[in-house]
Amino acid sequence: MKLHSLKPAKGSVKKKKRIARGQGSGHGGTATRGHKGAKSRSGYKSKRGFEGGQMPLQMRLPKRGFKNQNRIEYVAMNLYHLKHLEEKFNLDSLDIEFLRSKRMISRNDRVKLLGTGELTSKINVSVHAASKSAKEAVEKLGGTVNLV
Repeated sequence: MKLHSLKPAKGSVKKKKRIARGQGSGHGGTATRGHKGAKSRSGYKSKRGFEGGQMPLQMRLPKRGFKNQNRIEYVAMNLYHLKHLEEKFNLDSLDIEFLRSKRMISRNDRVKLLGTGELTSKINVSVHAASKSAKEAVEKLGGTVNLV
């Protein structure tokens, strides 16, 4: 075996299809684009969602719903989450900075305390919002809820 005698395996290399290089190539004339019409021209580009003049799907379907751009989204934190954190980290107060340092919330998240679950000991909580039942549950044990 020598370098000049090396060849690729039989059938592994195909010839490139040369389009629009005369009739003898087999792909001359219309250059595999069919006959006439916009799609055969150079520079043809159809609009996104264009269905050949038929009413496009996004226009056939009815408009529905409403998305309020001014809504404030909160990360929910229930009382059972609070109890779990209290037991795990032996806390007497919980604030936004602590949650960020433990990567439980991201920098721009707003936290709302909700009333699902039960607390067993006093804790001072500092959050963006709190439900009425959560506030009552924390204050019943002698803790405080500060809204930031």
